[in-house]
Amino acid sequence: MRSLVEHRLRTVIRQFQVYGDLLAASPYGSGHINDTYATTFNQSGAPVRYIVQRINHDVFTEPIRLMENVVRVTSHARTRLAGNGGVDISRRVLTLVPGLDLKPYVIDENGSVWRMYLFIEGARTYDVIETCAQARAAAKAFGEYQSLLADLPGVRLHETIPDFHHTRRRFDALQRAIDEDICNRAGQVATEIAFVDEREGDVDDLLALQARGGLPERTTHNDTKLNNVMIDDHTSEGLCVIDLDTTMPGLVAYDFGDLVRTVTAAAAEDERDLEKVGTRMDMFEALAEGYLSTAAAFLTAAERASLAIGAKLITLENGLRFLTDHLQGDVYFKTSRPDHNLDRARTQLKMVESIEAQLDTMHRIIERFGG
Repeated sequence: MRSLVEHRLRTVIRQFQVYGDLLAASPYGSGHINDTYATTFNQSGAPVRYIVQRINHDVFTEPIRLMENVVRVTSHARTRLAGNGGVDISRRVLTLVPGLDLKPYVIDENGSVWRMYLFIEGARTYDVIETCAQARAAAKAFGEYQSLLADLPGVRLHETIPDFHHTRRRFDALQRAIDEDICNRAGQVATEIAFVDEREGDVDDLLALQARGGLPERTTHNDTKLNNVMIDDHTSEGLCVIDLDTTMPGLVAYDFGDLVRTVTAAAAEDERDLEKVGTRMDMFEALAEGYLSTAAAFLTAAERASLAIGAKLITLENGLRFLTDHLQGDVYFKTSRPDHNLDRARTQLKMVESIEAQLDTMHRIIERFGG
C-alpha cells in the first residue's frame, strides 16, 4: 500500500511546474481533512521544499470552485501587501505552484484534485497554545488577513461548505438527530439537550442582525485555529494564514469567536473532568489586543460589539455539532474512544457557560482595544 501511495504521489508531482530531482516525500502536519505531504527537490544542488495536498472530496464536494477561491484571495492579498510596500511577501501569503497546463491544481487518474504550495521556511505552526504572545500574534495575523480581503473585488466567493457557521441550522440538525435517535443515545444526554434548548433564543442573534443589515458580510477564514497561522521562528510574529479552504463569505464575529473558543480554553477539547474547563481571560485579552490592532480600522461599531457574542455562539455551535454527531453514531468527527464526541460536546457546553459568566468583561476589553 505504501509503494502505491508513493507511486501515485510521484505521478501527481510530475504534473506540476516544479524542477529538479525529487529527494523525499512524506506526510506532513496535523490536519485531519486533506492529505498533506512535504516534498524536497534537489534544485541546482540545493534542497527546496514544497507542500503537496490532495483535497478531501468528501468534505469539499466542489474542489475546483474551492481552488477558484484560493486563487482569488491569495492573489488579492499579495497585491494588497505589495501596494503597501510589504516585504517577504512569498512568506506572508501562500504561493500556488501551477500545473503543466497552467491551472492551479492537478487532477489525477482517480479524479482527485491536488495542489502544490511553496514551503514557507523559517516558520512553524503550534497545535497547543503556549503563551499570550502567541495568542496575540495569531489574532493579529487573522485580523490582517480579514483586512487584506475586506475590499476583495468581483463576485461573491463560493461557499465551499454551505451554511458552515449557520447556528440555527446546526441547532435544527441536532433536533432532527434527537427525534430520530438512530443509536438510542438521546436518553443518555438529557442534561445536554436541556442546556442547548435553554439557549435556542440565542442561536439567531447574529444571523438576524445580519439579515436586518446590521452586520456586513465579509470574506472570512472560518477555521481560525492557532495551528492555521505560521509563527516566524525568529520574530515570533504571526507570519502567514494557512488552510484557506473554508475562506468564504461570513461574519467576523465567528472568526474571532473561534479564536476565543480554541485559544482561551483552559483544558483540552475532549477533557472529561469538566472542573478543568473554562475560559482564560489573559488569553482573551491578548486575542482582543492582537486582532483589533489589525482589524479595528475596517470594522463597524456593530461588528466590534458582536465579537464576544461570536465567541459564545461559535462555541455553542461546536457543542451542537459534537452532540449531533454523537447521536448519529460518530459519522463525521474521528473518535478514539467510546463517547468521545459526547466528551467534546460537554466540554464545549461548559465553555459556553464560562463565556456567559464573563461576557461583560469581554465587552469591556474589546471596547478598550477597539475604541
